[in-house]
Amino acid sequence: MSLQLPVIVVITPLVISFLVFLSSWWTKRSVFPLVLAALTVSLVAASVLLKAVMAQGTIQYWLGGWPPPWGIEYRVDHFNAFMLILVAALALLAAIYGRGSVEAELPGRVELFWSLYLLLITGLLGIIVTGDMFNLFVLLEVVSLAGYALIAIGRGNATLASFRYLILGTIGACFYLIGVGYLYIMTGSLNMEDLRVLLPPLYGSTAIRAAFVFILIGFGIKIALFPLHAWQPDAYTHAPSAVSVIISTAMAKTLIYALIRIVFSVFTLDFITANLPVFDILRAMAAIAIVAGSLFAIYQNNFKRMLAYSSVANVGYIVLAIGLAPLTPFGLTPGLMHILNHAVIKMCMFMVAGAFIYKAGLVDIRQFEGLSRKMPYTSFGLILAILSMIGMPPSAGFVTKWYLILAALDAQKYLLVGVIFFSTLLMIIYFWRVVEIMYIRVDTQSSESLAPPVDEVPPSMLMPILATGVLTVVIGIIWITGVFDPLVSAINTSFGLEARP
Repeated sequence: MSLQLPVIVVITPLVISFLVFLSSWWTKRSVFPLVLAALTVSLVAASVLLKAVMAQGTIQYWLGGWPPPWGIEYRVDHFNAFMLILVAALALLAAIYGRGSVEAELPGRVELFWSLYLLLITGLLGIIVTGDMFNLFVLLEVVSLAGYALIAIGRGNATLASFRYLILGTIGACFYLIGVGYLYIMTGSLNMEDLRVLLPPLYGSTAIRAAFVFILIGFGIKIALFPLHAWQPDAYTHAPSAVSVIISTAMAKTLIYALIRIVFSVFTLDFITANLPVFDILRAMAAIAIVAGSLFAIYQNNFKRMLAYSSVANVGYIVLAIGLAPLTPFGLTPGLMHILNHAVIKMCMFMVAGAFIYKAGLVDIRQFEGLSRKMPYTSFGLILAILSMIGMPPSAGFVTKWYLILAALDAQKYLLVGVIFFSTLLMIIYFWRVVEIMYIRVDTQSSESLAPPVDEVPPSMLMPILATGVLTVVIGIIWITGVFDPLVSAINTSFGLEARP
């Protein structure tokens, strides 16, 4: 049964996405239960896959029974399995939260939203399990097209934000496809594992180097790595609340996964260290992204836009971990940590932003006076996420920064340690502003603001906020206790990196 799970985890949300659209013609009550069923099946399948991979190693599935490199292969190893569970869990939480906000923000478009949502998740899960470079491009386009549409159905400037994302996203996809074309011309194969074997004799080829650069730039745009991030702030800001939640977490982390997979599984460390100073460039770009994203966040009054620039900085953290990976005994450990940690933290924050919009229509931080009294539990979830983001022990954010600092010290990159500390100070500045307005300032123009009645979001929205808020602390403790060490070591070893947890 485990051999069929790689395709089951992808095909289930795909099929249900069409059923959701069709069933809405007869009864709208069946739409959300179908969405929950599809996401639950994918999460259960992903969990079984991780258990199977830990017990027996890599699992392969050949679509149509055609063996690679002629056919498309779905290939699940430790890294895939880790990402499958993360994305499936995030998708399920976002769906539970999104039911209320979608009905409030998108009346008349609810069924269309959920159909597109499942298509987006299908693409994300497919990107994770595919072992074929061109199939990855196809799935990347599925994700992008669904993402464009989900953003565009929002209000206000959502259509313009979606159009800008479409233009830049298409440019990124073209860069990736050109790189894949060069690889196919030189090797005659698109299978990732096959390319890993065929590329070493061609490491000196200009075409192979060009392919790597094109792919790197393409994914740089897709993951919003500064200064290739121009599409991201508007997309996160103007998208419907539930869309902001999913694209800032599951979608963003899946695309980072794809970049890591291609860099370390297809081209490998041997190619990069022998031919191009890629890791030096990535460390420099990451340091700039960390500082620039944090500086831009300070000057934002729109809460979602502030979170968007914060995400630019946190992409920098992950890319910094990638750049440090070959230089330290920690390998990709800090990057793997932050893929999980930041996804949970930022999901909680964007859920809170959506909750403020749902209850009070508030997007401007300067209007947040009294929210801690009116929405105490939602505000508490935000506080937990903020403390984790700035790195309060023993939170998930603290663990990430601690390991990044250790990795930078091991690599003798002391300037990067300073960058991490400086960015933390900047985070304290822009997050403290939110906390101060919510908890300390009082609107003296209204006596009701001194003791406003509690008016929380519905439980379906509040519970995911509190769950992710608590997880920002629990996950940090789990990292510290070493529960993830065998999985992280296996991932590092598969990439030819040292595996010290």
